[in-house]
Amino acid sequence: MIAPLITRSPGFWPGLATIAVIVICSSTGELFTAAAMKSIGDVDKARVRDGLGATVRAVLTSPMFIAGLAFLAIAFFALLYALNHMPLGLVAPVSASLPLVINAVSAKFILKENVDHRRWAAAVLVCIGVYLMAH
Repeated sequence: MIAPLITRSPGFWPGLATIAVIVICSSTGELFTAAAMKSIGDVDKARVRDGLGATVRAVLTSPMFIAGLAFLAIAFFALLYALNHMPLGLVAPVSASLPLVINAVSAKFILKENVDHRRWAAAVLVCIGVYLMAH
């Protein structure tokens, strides 16, 4: 009986949408920036080979990096909005834990990175910690 009452409260759906924007944009932004850096390659080698200016220019003119930066900016401002309009006990755990799990899954299946057991363990432990904080 409590669940229908919660979903009918005036700030529930906007709050849920704000948290969804934070999680999705944060994960998408980190995915785009990681893909951009992966396509550019080792920045130290590029700096030695092409110079610092050319390396910075290569990073800042990468469309994937710009898209990632835009998504991270949206996530940041959505987080500021959520922190001003929603309880900290709700916003902080969700916005800290869900992107960590989504990033590990995205790194493994989208970027085809080697995600070792420590990263999976970290994601699971964060989720357990959030669950324990909530109950």
